[in-house]
Amino acid sequence: MIMSLFHRSKKPAIPYDPDTQRPAVRRSICTGEMTVGFIDNATGKFREYMLARDRQELEDFCRSVGISPEEITTIY
Repeated sequence: MIMSLFHRSKKPAIPYDPDTQRPAVRRSICTGEMTVGFIDNATGKFREYMLARDRQELEDFCRSVGISPEEITTIY
């Protein structure tokens, strides 16, 4: 198998089931730290996906799950 040095692989979209989960960001009141992930609709439990260090990483997460930053659920 030959791999091209100049081929950029596209990041896959984050897999989640929109019927049972919804994207969310958990923010710290004290430090403002943002952790993005998913809330299980049945249990209400938050599953962490990654730490978002700035607004751009939050927007990248939202774009990869197909929502706008204004639509994401925020947990404090």
